Amino acid sequence: MKKIVVWVFIIISAYIAVFGGEYSVLQVRKIRQEQTGLKKQLDELKHENDSLKSWVQKLEADSATIERLARERYGMILPGEILYRVAEPRDSVENFQNR
Repeated sequence: MKKIVVWVFIIISAYIAVFGGEYSVLQVRKIRQEQTGLKKQLDELKHENDSLKSWVQKLEADSATIERLARERYGMILPGEILYRVAEPRDSVENFQNR
């Protein structure tokens, strides 16, 4: 009888350790996997942040790059310049899309 009680206690303890509670083996494994994913995401964000810092430093050091971006992206011009926009005829755009 005493052996049965000991075995039942061992089985219940093992069940609780594996499946039960906040610190179960399954829960700890899940948290570690989540932690690994978050570390990977953090590394990617750090890399992106470093790239952006490098880009900012480049922009701060090179006024020609800023001017080029302002012209290309925003259509900005210097005083005294004239901006010409060349539009394609509607027919040529439609013919190009139908090819």
